[in-house]
Amino acid sequence: MEEMKDIVLEYVINEYLEDEDEELSYDTPLISGGIVDSFSMVSLKRFLENKYKISIPDDKATPEAFDSVTKICTLVNEFLN
Repeated sequence: MEEMKDIVLEYVINEYLEDEDEELSYDTPLISGGIVDSFSMVSLKRFLENKYKISIPDDKATPEAFDSVTKICTLVNEFLN
């Protein structure tokens, strides 16, 4: 799970952080913290589905489920194998 957390964290930093000095951790609020918006969440969902060869149902792709790297990885793990 640590490798997945690092991959997701790197993706979020590269795609959504405008201030390169801003520090993100696995538990930094992404949605409620304003780092990821609803449009970005869709592209993040697509990235996860392509990277891990899974399908995340729309009703599971909630702002709460995408609010931190840790929560995102928990969600992804539900759909692996």
